[in-house]
Amino acid sequence: MSGKTFVEKIFDAPKGSIVFQKPDIVLTHDNTASISKTFEKMNGHNVADPDQLLIVLDHNAPPTTSALANNYQKIRDFVKDQGIEKFHDVGQGICHQIMADYAQPKNIIVGSDSHTCTAGAFNAFAAGIDRTEAAGIWRQGETWFRVPETIKISLHGEMPEGVYAKDLSLWIIGIIGSSGADYKAIEYHGDGVKSLSIADRMTIANLASEMGAKNAVFPADEQLEEYYGRKIDGLWADEDAEYIREIHINLDELFPVVAVPHNVDNVKSLSDVKGTKIHQALVGTCTNGRIEDMREAASVLKDKQLPPDMQMLVIPASKEVSKQMMHEGLTEIFMDAGANVLATSCGPCLGTGQGIPADGYNVISTANRNFKGRMGNKESSIYLASPAAVAMSALSGQITDPRPSPTKDTFPYKIEQSQTVTIEKGDDRYANGVWNYSDADNLNTDQMFAGNLTYKVPSAEPEKILPHLFEGFDESFADRVSQGDIIMAGSNFGCGSSREHPAVGLSYAGVKAVICKSVNRIFYRSSVNQGLPIIILPEAIEAYQQGDTVDVDLENGKVKVGEKEFAFEPLPDKLMQIFEAKGLVNFIKA
Repeated sequence: MSGKTFVEKIFDAPKGSIVFQKPDIVLTHDNTASISKTFEKMNGHNVADPDQLLIVLDHNAPPTTSALANNYQKIRDFVKDQGIEKFHDVGQGICHQIMADYAQPKNIIVGSDSHTCTAGAFNAFAAGIDRTEAAGIWRQGETWFRVPETIKISLHGEMPEGVYAKDLSLWIIGIIGSSGADYKAIEYHGDGVKSLSIADRMTIANLASEMGAKNAVFPADEQLEEYYGRKIDGLWADEDAEYIREIHINLDELFPVVAVPHNVDNVKSLSDVKGTKIHQALVGTCTNGRIEDMREAASVLKDKQLPPDMQMLVIPASKEVSKQMMHEGLTEIFMDAGANVLATSCGPCLGTGQGIPADGYNVISTANRNFKGRMGNKESSIYLASPAAVAMSALSGQITDPRPSPTKDTFPYKIEQSQTVTIEKGDDRYANGVWNYSDADNLNTDQMFAGNLTYKVPSAEPEKILPHLFEGFDESFADRVSQGDIIMAGSNFGCGSSREHPAVGLSYAGVKAVICKSVNRIFYRSSVNQGLPIIILPEAIEAYQQGDTVDVDLENGKVKVGEKEFAFEPLPDKLMQIFEAKGLVNFIKA
């Protein structure tokens, strides 16, 4: 009998099993206000375990509208009423940076944010969930997990000068693609791991969600013991554990890379895009807002001046990072160079705060996503790179190599680039109750429901979501979608943010099912929680032609496309019960 992977050990179950577990930490942020409404709909009064909850106000901090400010006050009132001690108000930090003060080896951590996986740097199992599921855990104390298959990534050697953890993260995404780890766990092994700081590991674990992964985890080694300042009792895979895929990377062969618009897996060597005009730069976010990142960027800008037409934003990931920046003189370096140092916040990353780019702007950023419209303007383009590369590019006004002796490189991996389709006006994709998005890979949650609406429209009020549904993708959808409709979609459906608004809206609109080639893990869970069936059936998508009739038989696991019939594995009984109850809220109420 073979050994066990990390996730098989932490859940004490083999891959593919569905298990119910009580998480050690349940993270929520600005969406806590919406979650509390769903909690009330579940007949929730007192949370099952106040010690589970970690609440951080960060995504719109400080609030930019009175509605957001009122939501923040509702959260403060909720925290006080429920006796929640792990609460961090405006300005204290981005939730994933704050998590570094709480995460412990062997923890099970879930959070209503897709980048909760960052805490895997601390030898914890950490995964994103949606708002409804968070409310369900508040109510019951536990949730279900499917034990995933695991990808083993072995790192060897050390990264050269001018190459950073961000480059390694994008390198891996460039190997496997944005859906290459869908619903998989990732383990990092090899002698190269010891050369990575905890800040490096947080960056790498953070970007696991951009590969579609459920979680990523590092071992509890000497680096982690040094971070905690004590001996730790961690958990790790057996030497003879079975993996679905193994990848070996020689760190000393790496060079700077960039994710170019408009997909994170559109990875190129930096030298291939060197010289591209840059109008705006951003250093910060939960991916690269730590003090180590600030030091890298500041070392580039010290005693230098940004071009007069360059807008550079610097956003520390927490108040502690901000204070350390001031203590080390980094804040002064940035300001003297002409950069804007903002309060700790997520806002610019998802286009809900300051720093929205103008039409035609090229932005180089240390953030985690470069979807079209991600920063609040779909007429701009986002390039993702390391803090040093961002600072160098801001200084020169064009994408610039941060290495002391740049060389001409070509990224050695070629994955099939799946570009998300935009439905132009007049391109009618609706026939016989079927929406034909079968050619639309990577249809992300920003396109389904814009990020800047996330906190303006509560997910607990689906009637307000419907008019904006698919607004950034197919403008005709919201006005025409009908009860019983079926959506035919491509690969990696629902990738991106953990926001549940699209699933809530589709369920409310009466969509009977989404049939797709593959689906993002968090979106799949969101859909289950809203009573919206997602059926993964690539062969049905390949067979479909616009105008075909499509029938779905959930109970017997059958889909009929025209005259052709396809079978799929029916869902487990417990999940079918959620569908029958029309969603998790009703299921828990019952």
